[in-house]
Amino acid sequence: MDFALSGEQQAIFDMAKAFGAEHIAPFARDWEKAGTIPKSLWPKVAELGLGGIYVGEEHGGSGLTRLDATLVFEALAMACPAVGSFLSIHNMCGGMIDRFGSAETKAAWLPALTSMEKIFSYCLTEPGSGSDAAALRTRAERTNDGWKLNGSKAFISGGGYSDVYVTMVRTGADGPKGISAVIVEDGATGLSFGGLEDKMGWRAQPTAQVQFDDCLVPAENLIGEEGKGFVYAMAGLDGGRLNIAASALGGAQAALDATLAYMGERKAFGKTLDQFQALQFRLAELEVKLQSARIFLRQAAWKLDMKAPDATKFCAMAKMLVTDNAFDVANQCLQLHGGYGYLADYGVEKIVRDLRVHQILEGTNEIMRLITARALLAERG
Repeated sequence: MDFALSGEQQAIFDMAKAFGAEHIAPFARDWEKAGTIPKSLWPKVAELGLGGIYVGEEHGGSGLTRLDATLVFEALAMACPAVGSFLSIHNMCGGMIDRFGSAETKAAWLPALTSMEKIFSYCLTEPGSGSDAAALRTRAERTNDGWKLNGSKAFISGGGYSDVYVTMVRTGADGPKGISAVIVEDGATGLSFGGLEDKMGWRAQPTAQVQFDDCLVPAENLIGEEGKGFVYAMAGLDGGRLNIAASALGGAQAALDATLAYMGERKAFGKTLDQFQALQFRLAELEVKLQSARIFLRQAAWKLDMKAPDATKFCAMAKMLVTDNAFDVANQCLQLHGGYGYLADYGVEKIVRDLRVHQILEGTNEIMRLITARALLAERG
């Protein structure tokens, strides 16, 4: 059993970290204030091969593993969790199309996705169905030319900003088997957006409702088979949960790094904060939380790559453990900064705000516990 990263994996991490330090971190606060990410960033991201992480090379992608992806998103989140997580959503869409789309669908959409000429968003959650995703009500009815959509999606990262929306819709009866996945392009007749949400964190990401009012979608925009959309969505969420966990880990690591530097400079009672044993113990506990989370995350990613039968359980457990640990670490780092941690100039309060949502999206951590418990009971035999 080898826990070391390969030379290629270390290079992937170092590349993403260096890119974030140069092209994201210096501007993160400004983007947060503006409430958007400049679209000029994305071609630079695509040049590194990060626009289609899971997409095959024949369509311009990098064909990386799930473990490789966790390294990318951990590294990018050290610059800004909101930006890295937004890229994760784009890549989740690419992975779904590459894995389940027809040859024609792949050829039509993946080149623009991998080049990031077009930005993709993922539309599953609705105002009335969050954790109970199979209860979604947005309906797609057949027409002579394709589909007519009616309904709305909530909390959509990139709503009104992205160019393409991978959308889960109901094409059949109630329940998961009545759900299909379709691609809706910006500018489609009947597509509109709500106002931007005023959020606690992830403020650089524009987030809005996506609304469909007799929205017309061509027949060829169906991904894979009709009635298989929920299966596709859940398969995508395994990887999405790993990426959200990795982003939380990167943000928390950045907070701890900043705290170590601060405690070596800040003095109280005649010595620097890092010389107080009680605070040293706090630092040790934070390091253990992050290192144990990192190992567990990478094990879960390895299981997903290996198609292990318990991969879904491990992805759920890793998402829960890593995001809980990461938020706790960031929050304690703010405390160790004292009053300065509450000031935007020091950067830690932004990380705390950004990481809070990682315990909620891609399935709340309560749902992660439910998935884990059900798997345990099923394994009992």
